[in-house]
Amino acid sequence: MRSIARTFAFSLGIAATMIFLIMVAIFVSRYPLEEREFRACRVVAAVLDRATEFDGQNLTVRPTPALMELKADSPNLWYVVSVGDLVSEYRSEHRPALPFAFPYRGPIGLSVFSTHDQKSTFCLAVAQRGSLRLTTMVGEPQVRFGRMARSFLVSRIYSIILVALAFAATVAIGSALAACFVSRGIERVARRALAIDPSAPQGLISLSEVPSELKPLVEALNRAFGEIDAYIRMQRRFLGNAAHQLRTPLTLLRAKIDDVPDPALKAELVRDVRRLTSLVSAMLDLARLQNHAIEKRPIDLAAITLDVLADFGPSALDAGIELALERADEGPFLVQGVDAAIRSALANLVGNALIHAHGARRIVVTLGRGSISVEDDGAGLPDGAEHKLLEPFQTGNSACGGAGLGLSIVREIMAAHDGELVIASDPGCGTTMSLRFPEATATARSRHLDLQTG
Repeated sequence: MRSIARTFAFSLGIAATMIFLIMVAIFVSRYPLEEREFRACRVVAAVLDRATEFDGQNLTVRPTPALMELKADSPNLWYVVSVGDLVSEYRSEHRPALPFAFPYRGPIGLSVFSTHDQKSTFCLAVAQRGSLRLTTMVGEPQVRFGRMARSFLVSRIYSIILVALAFAATVAIGSALAACFVSRGIERVARRALAIDPSAPQGLISLSEVPSELKPLVEALNRAFGEIDAYIRMQRRFLGNAAHQLRTPLTLLRAKIDDVPDPALKAELVRDVRRLTSLVSAMLDLARLQNHAIEKRPIDLAAITLDVLADFGPSALDAGIELALERADEGPFLVQGVDAAIRSALANLVGNALIHAHGARRIVVTLGRGSISVEDDGAGLPDGAEHKLLEPFQTGNSACGGAGLGLSIVREIMAAHDGELVIASDPGCGTTMSLRFPEATATARSRHLDLQTG
């Protein structure tokens, strides 16, 4: 879509030019009588000047198309043309008594005079032709408006163009300023809308901050934000309530499974109940994160990482996978957050790597200032699968019994800590999942500045 300011300015500039030209046409058509007579005199004098031929001996007025048109439009037309002592006259019977004798000896120029009886006017035009003067006296001409308008426009074409451009530029600049004012109002609304938290869009845009033309749009946005907020709250309440309601039946079901006599069936039922329990617990964790603010404290990432790797050591040993810890930076590795939440996020990543990293032989956890990365050397993810894994109930491999909420919860935990979960995978070469806290961004920016100043 084109810019509002440019489109507005261009459109009004064209409109202003058209209005100006219409005004010029109206002005020409409504010329004062004296001005119209003078303009007609100029046109007729030019027609006769082009039609007159003088070879030194004879004076001839040729019947040019313009002159024939003038004669056809003017039933009472008369004129007298003289060069030196030679005179050519047309329809002398219609010519009234004139205040000048022929040949005329007056100055060069063009004027309109009244006849002796003051009942009509006539045109007197004197032009220099070499060493001689061409004198023309014309009465009762009827000049067509189009020819008069063309003469007017041709004689003043540059002035008209300059005035038209100035008029159009003035209107265009004014319209551009008006459009910029509207655009600034739209930008203020957009900035206010972008400042609203997508996870809790209960904030409203104040109607006093926007122009009156945008108030219907802002009211619609506020109503939409309110409906979205109500829907999100309802969804979160349903998620928490459903998880709470499911915990009791699952506990009872787990107790009844112990009475199943068939060992194979009992093991399969236990596995299914564990999966349901894991799903319910994940739903509860997700509901808590979405509905409650967290209280942050200084957390040592190194201590959390050592504890999590110790917890997963036996599982990794059973799976034949090596767990390794590396340090990308020198300590301390401190961040602001909630110990249990960060511990849960890291456990999710390590457990996800142990379960879903097909063909992996080694999982490396790398500690940095404000970041933890979990890298495996497995088969990696298909192209485009990284973004899908961050959505709720999406798994990399449905055959592995995952609930599909793990990475979604990790993303929520990192969002609550003003950080991010970054997934990078290369098919056939493994996957890297990183927890990046605000401290990592600040450290990277500081290093970049150090390199620039160094």
